[in-house]
Amino acid sequence: MSTFTAPKGTYDLLPPSSAAFLAVRQELAAPLRRAGYGYIETPVFEDTKLFSRGVGESTDIVTKEMFTLTKRGSEDLALRPEGTASVVRAVLQANLHKQGNLPVKLWYSGNFYRYERPQKGRYRQFSQIGAEALGAEDPALDAELIILADDGIRALGLTDYRLLLNSLGDKQCRPVYRAALQDFLRGLDLDEDTQRRAEINPLRVLDDKREAVQAQLAGAPLLRDYLCEDCKAYDEQVRALLTAAGVAFVDDPKLVRGLDYYTRTTFEFVHNGLGAQSAIGGGGRYDGLAEMLGGPSLPSVGWGLGVDRIYLALEAEGVTLDLPATTSVYAVALGEEAKNVLFAKATELRRAGVATDLAFGVKGIKNAMKSADRSGARFALIAGDRDLADGVVQLKDLTSGEQTAVPLDALVTTLKEKQL
Repeated sequence: MSTFTAPKGTYDLLPPSSAAFLAVRQELAAPLRRAGYGYIETPVFEDTKLFSRGVGESTDIVTKEMFTLTKRGSEDLALRPEGTASVVRAVLQANLHKQGNLPVKLWYSGNFYRYERPQKGRYRQFSQIGAEALGAEDPALDAELIILADDGIRALGLTDYRLLLNSLGDKQCRPVYRAALQDFLRGLDLDEDTQRRAEINPLRVLDDKREAVQAQLAGAPLLRDYLCEDCKAYDEQVRALLTAAGVAFVDDPKLVRGLDYYTRTTFEFVHNGLGAQSAIGGGGRYDGLAEMLGGPSLPSVGWGLGVDRIYLALEAEGVTLDLPATTSVYAVALGEEAKNVLFAKATELRRAGVATDLAFGVKGIKNAMKSADRSGARFALIAGDRDLADGVVQLKDLTSGEQTAVPLDALVTTLKEKQL
């Protein structure tokens, strides 16, 4: 056993679970590809100010959870705690918003980092699929992204989840609500840190998960009662498009999410089988983020879905994904000459698109066939000196046990015909 272990709050992704994680990523990304979203990758570390300015200096992410790196030179860097700010930075830096039709539609997949108190479903390194559409203020775009997320989740076979929906208003109506909420919060019995947060960004208090705080928020003013006419109309159009597409949602007037940049449409997917860590993804509109990062006005909307949480949700519902076999054919050589021949045939089969593995360092047919069974392969190729003298290999169906001799020069064709 190694003297080293994975850092606290992280875990190794190993077979066979890793195949399911890959399948989750691919299933969630498939609707985005069909809708014209291009793939983007950004660095795992960025200028710390990108997140403090974009995510919000009063958020828990910036004040408590961000991993900052030991300085070398004058750079102040942090591991990315979320994906949106990096994507907006990349779009602005590359001037993608000036190179074609808007919106710029992008998706990404990767790991993100927060100094969390580790528990099941909450890790210090976690995996997400994200999507962003930058450069258009259109309720149909909000609805499109929500529908694409719902399509991906549903395609995995999940059913026991809810979509929570809210509107956070805009720069016209938000300040009026902010003032009313602050007046309400000043009358509560809150600790010093929460009082300070209420003065900087009172909506953050609504996101406080502590029962003692939530109990006092029962009579808090609701943002939906302060929406201007434009925001009301925008919200109604988003909801109408979701309803027409058959996407069910639950109104949640206290939903604010954990980031400061959201405006108007805000949403979250929660799974009923995950306990306290029930959120499996979410997002919203962030019309002012590009300007906060020094760019032009670039109204945008996006989301992130947690691969780790969705994997746990699949377990909670007992959903087993239909995963392709990693090995279709397992080759077993009886002798050095046969091994050389089967090694060449394995290479030929792989190049022909047939997933093939070979018994390495295994002594004896009995142990080799046990390895073949454990591999999950459908067929075993077995060859010894007598088979080679006859120009054949033995093809054994590992399900039925049926075994037939196949000419070496017809092996690839024969296996391809079996649709491997």
